[in-house]
Amino acid sequence: MTMKIAKMNGLGNEIVILDARERAFTPDEAWVKALADPAQGLGFDQLMVLRHPKSPLADVYSDIWNADGSKVAACGNGARCVAWYVMREMNRDNLVIETEAGLLGAVSAGPNQISIDMGEPIFDWDRIPMSERMDTIRIELQVGPIDDPILHGPGVVSMGNPHCVFFVQDAELAPVREIGPMIEYHPLFPERTNVGFAQIVARNHIRLRVWERGAGLTKACGTGACAALVAAVRRRLADRLATVEVDGGALRIEWRDSDNHVIMTGPVALESEGTVG
Repeated sequence: MTMKIAKMNGLGNEIVILDARERAFTPDEAWVKALADPAQGLGFDQLMVLRHPKSPLADVYSDIWNADGSKVAACGNGARCVAWYVMREMNRDNLVIETEAGLLGAVSAGPNQISIDMGEPIFDWDRIPMSERMDTIRIELQVGPIDDPILHGPGVVSMGNPHCVFFVQDAELAPVREIGPMIEYHPLFPERTNVGFAQIVARNHIRLRVWERGAGLTKACGTGACAALVAAVRRRLADRLATVEVDGGALRIEWRDSDNHVIMTGPVALESEGTVG
């Protein structure tokens, strides 16, 4: 039995959706890597595998793999793509996606625009997780000489996946490729981490570049944008509602005071559809 497959993107963050609701299928690492390789597969940053939901409150379940074959619990841009794909199928303008990280409510916010309720951010060091107890508003971590570090004191937050956010003067000049891999694999992060480089342009505007765990430098990272806004608000650098500008475009992020939930709104695009055996 073949499965439906679609190539989508959220602000350039390459997403592949594989519909395994009618066929028991779990990809292995080699299969994921081959599909992620643009030379032999479709090429992607994240693979979202659709299954029937376990929760009676959800409309669909999504497993998530990074391009390097590692399985993860959350992907904000991927969730927006899944929401659009399933809403179109069900002729709905709202639904609930179940992931390993929990239930995500999604609503249509206009043509090819999706809002996702990403839930509450996590700040507890052992739940992020980190290997040492630290104040996650500003952790004890620096890059470079002790007396003149290149980067230091990042904020750490989990949006269902771990994020380490450095605040920089100029995101365009940030050493994302050089520093990103070092921090991703730092011993402080036993499950590795995503690494953000955030520039506060204004209290309602953040410029962000992201080294994504398992994918590398990416054009967009939805959970990364959420984490950057939350980390900035915790440092009193930004308001609770802001535009987060990533390499692929802009996301609207709101950390609601009423229920502590983070709402992410942004575009999605369908590139191609087909089937796979």
